[in-house]
Amino acid sequence: MGDFFPPVLFLEGTPFAFTRINLAQVIATVVLIIVLLIGTRRLSVVPTRGQSLIEFFFGFVRDQIAFQVLGERDGKRFLPLLTAMFMGILFMNLTGVIPFINIAGTAVAGVPIMLAVVSYIAFIYAGIKKHGGLKYLKLSLVPSGVPIYLVPIIAVVELISTFIARPVSLFLRLLLNMMVGHMMLVLFFSATHFFLLSMNWFTPLAAGTFALSMAFTLFEIFVYLLQAYVFTILTAVYIQLSVADEH
Repeated sequence: MGDFFPPVLFLEGTPFAFTRINLAQVIATVVLIIVLLIGTRRLSVVPTRGQSLIEFFFGFVRDQIAFQVLGERDGKRFLPLLTAMFMGILFMNLTGVIPFINIAGTAVAGVPIMLAVVSYIAFIYAGIKKHGGLKYLKLSLVPSGVPIYLVPIIAVVELISTFIARPVSLFLRLLLNMMVGHMMLVLFFSATHFFLLSMNWFTPLAAGTFALSMAFTLFEIFVYLLQAYVFTILTAVYIQLSVADEH
């Protein structure tokens, strides 16, 4: 658990204390910017490998998330936000398997909270922009067809589920997946170190735990991709629910 509370590298004792996890977040952001700049610097009709990779991710977010959930019109409006969200989460997640960093930039609360707040603002903004404040609140809290005597109960349930549970679930899902993944990787690699260096009779077991470590690393990369996708598509779904005429 100490990995989630690393020592301060500089600016200790200030609100801007900088740790190894903050360094991972900065590195992920800088690498993402460099990859996007290089991949889109010389766009051509016949794409290079770098351009093809960038286009694949952009096309994936556009076709499988934005347009599929929101439709083409609203999808185009929110495509920049959804693309930035997907790519940012993915690159920050991937620092969890980068040697000498070995912890995801999303494995502490700050980034998941920020992303959940951005998602929260986006779907509320979309709803108010489409319907106006009072109508959006009515559509969100009182679905059509609800008997009048059930309105108070349904309104409270919808208030909790829409305006509290959504951002909290986004935050917790991303944070806990990154935390658990990191702890599992530490467990497997620590077992390999223990069997290899500390227990001569059990040295052959080090090969088995190392193989499990490699397999779980590949699984974690899949989880990183999946969590970026889940967070982004849920944001798109919440936006779609906000702009829908009926809930």
